[in-house]
Amino acid sequence: MNHSFFHRRPYLYCMSCLAVWAFLSARTPALSQEADPEAQGLKIALDARERGEGFGDFTASQTMVLRNRGGQESRRQLRLQVLEVPGDGDKNLFVFDEPRDVKGTALLIHAHREEEDEQWLYLPALRRVKRISSSNRSGSFMGSEFAYEDMGTPEVEKFTYRYLREEPCGDLTCTVSERIPVDRRSGYSRQEVWQDQQELRVWKVHYYDRKKAHLKTLTVADYRQYLDRFWYASTMTMVNHITGKSTTLTWTELQFQNNLDDNDFTRTGLRRIR
Repeated sequence: MNHSFFHRRPYLYCMSCLAVWAFLSARTPALSQEADPEAQGLKIALDARERGEGFGDFTASQTMVLRNRGGQESRRQLRLQVLEVPGDGDKNLFVFDEPRDVKGTALLIHAHREEEDEQWLYLPALRRVKRISSSNRSGSFMGSEFAYEDMGTPEVEKFTYRYLREEPCGDLTCTVSERIPVDRRSGYSRQEVWQDQQELRVWKVHYYDRKKAHLKTLTVADYRQYLDRFWYASTMTMVNHITGKSTTLTWTELQFQNNLDDNDFTRTGLRRIR
């Protein structure tokens, strides 16, 4: 498994995923093999979040490649900006630049640790801002294999946890933990997360649907370190095992400390995006 480098936080994946939904610093979590599996799983999640805190804000470019079962591809270009909100979930804004038929479409996410996340989708053709309800967040984001609920940061409080095992993952050793969404409206019954022990970076996630079937797999690759602390992955691929479709997100041009603030992440501002 390649561990060159880039991903926002270990448990995130997406894009901020996104994604966002970084496993930082270089200490190994102290986990006793005799510890309670639920306590072990929660500790891994909390340690990963702690390592990801303090980035402030960042912007990035993304290429989204959608593939159907036959391997045919379509491409989209996006911009992403993320604002860290101390003590709460981050704010994320995704804006599509290409192709022309989706240009200007934007997804705004106000994530929260305790409360329900807020998501709004702006559709320029209709000049309309649509709120994404919790009951619709298992739906596909812009035709991709990422669901709306995959796009924000998976906050620790939104899951219960259980440590399962450790096993080799490439030339690393990973812990495998189970997390179960607290929200019963989630499209997932549970998820299994592979994180390396040294940096707590997420390398793979298995998603199980409400019928407990293995629905999707996310693989993460090409990590890089930023600001001498933060690990972000530049490649994230989501494969749907039911449909045979896949979506790959490639991240480039990460820039930190852009002096973003709350005014850059407002619902009313979506109509003014260029």
